Amino acid sequence: MTTSTPPTERLQQEELLVIRESARLMGKSLEPGLVIREMLHLISEFLGLNRGRVVLRQPGGSGFAIRYAYGLTAEEIERGVYREDDGVSGRVLQSGETAIVQDIDDDPNYLARAVERRQLPNETVSYIALPLNDDGKVLGLLGVHRIRGRTRAFADDLRILEIIATLVTQILKLNDRVAQQTARLEHENRELKWALERGAPQQARLGIVGESPALLQALRQIEQVSSTDVTVLLLGESGTGKELFARALHLSSPRRDQPFVKVNCGAIPENLFESELFGYEKGAFTGASTARAGYFEQANGGTLFLDEIGELPLAMQVKLLRVLQEKTLQRVGSRRETPIDVRIVAATNLDLQQQVAAGRFRLDLYYRLNIIPIRLPALRERREDIRPLVRHQLNLISQSYQRNVGLTPDAMERLADYPWPGNIRQLRNVLERLVLLAEGATVSAREVEHVIRSEAAGAPDAPPPLAAPAAGTVRPYLPAQSHDQRQIEQALAQTHGNKSRAAQVLGLTLRQLNYRMKRLAMA
Repeated sequence: MTTSTPPTERLQQEELLVIRESARLMGKSLEPGLVIREMLHLISEFLGLNRGRVVLRQPGGSGFAIRYAYGLTAEEIERGVYREDDGVSGRVLQSGETAIVQDIDDDPNYLARAVERRQLPNETVSYIALPLNDDGKVLGLLGVHRIRGRTRAFADDLRILEIIATLVTQILKLNDRVAQQTARLEHENRELKWALERGAPQQARLGIVGESPALLQALRQIEQVSSTDVTVLLLGESGTGKELFARALHLSSPRRDQPFVKVNCGAIPENLFESELFGYEKGAFTGASTARAGYFEQANGGTLFLDEIGELPLAMQVKLLRVLQEKTLQRVGSRRETPIDVRIVAATNLDLQQQVAAGRFRLDLYYRLNIIPIRLPALRERREDIRPLVRHQLNLISQSYQRNVGLTPDAMERLADYPWPGNIRQLRNVLERLVLLAEGATVSAREVEHVIRSEAAGAPDAPPPLAAPAAGTVRPYLPAQSHDQRQIEQALAQTHGNKSRAAQVLGLTLRQLNYRMKRLAMA
């Protein structure tokens, strides 16, 4: 003789079946639509909680709509669109609290928008809507209809719905994380494919990265003059990579095995210019206990890169012109002429024609240097190069600091959209900070935005991004001149007291930084 299962025990078995099957579904598939619809099917079939629907925010954030449902027609699902102030569903989405309508016919806030009343049983129908909460953020809601005249206790139904709502929330969160991870992997695969298809161009091995027309034009000019000894003048805004181009020119020339010597004309005190450039003999002045070769002699047979040539004092311009014309020099304290064989590459972010007109630069020296002028494009003029530059610099920085830090696709988009008034130098500085401050293995767009904003806050007087200059002209990037003591101290702390690096961080020349520190009584 068989005995029937008591009603209470049977209901408990049904609850356990729904929970167990829901958990099994979660482990069986990563497709949220399939899993959620089947869960809604289970609570309808075994518990009588019908016409289940999951309402989620629409793409772009414009209101909410039914995304998954069981027991609703396609037309009913299409009608299920809500604002946060629309009826019962809107109240749940706005407040994040469960709403219980004991009788939908007696509640004026119940809209019957998705399912018309005539489609429901001709008896008392309840509606229950539970928020899908994720750490205080309402992702959407789970809603069901319930026939009120049922043997199951209302509290039991509410309890099982709370469990299902929690499971649905976890499914949505898991799906979101999988989607993010998939997008990141797809992005990395595209980046790898891009790199493999194009290979490593010669200029990348020289530190110059990009394939924009403006950059390739400058590289073609470098290639055309690399085999000669003609003087080259590199023009462009601060931070456009003049030293890299000068070094690329040297390495592409027959002088590649000889010295490459860089001189920052903006960093040498005016009274030391002659001895630094041309050297001095023992006893030439107080403190000259031994003879010393200057930069010209150190670069003999190779290339001398005169950076920031526009900062050269007028008195030194005369002496430099003589050396360039006669290819001989005299050390300070010596009467002997020393022959030199040096290829000159000069660079400036100033408009030398304007400097000549203002009487700050000699016309004859300008003509002597301006034999082959090569204009380096600003980063905003070669926007298609930003992504490969970011990849290249990020790889170098990560290796330097022994970190393995990547970027989300959104972070890369934010970097690609930024105008970069400080050009490649600013880009590298931002990436360096992102790598050092990264808490995880991936940098987000929010972190990029924070670093860019904090950098802008540190230079309140920096000019807005410049429009692209007309062909054949050069506009200097003028750094902020009003850095206060706190900003300078922060830059020095960041660079461990290295003034040259601190000046770069602040967008100043070393001479400008020293002048500012002197004015602030810091030097």
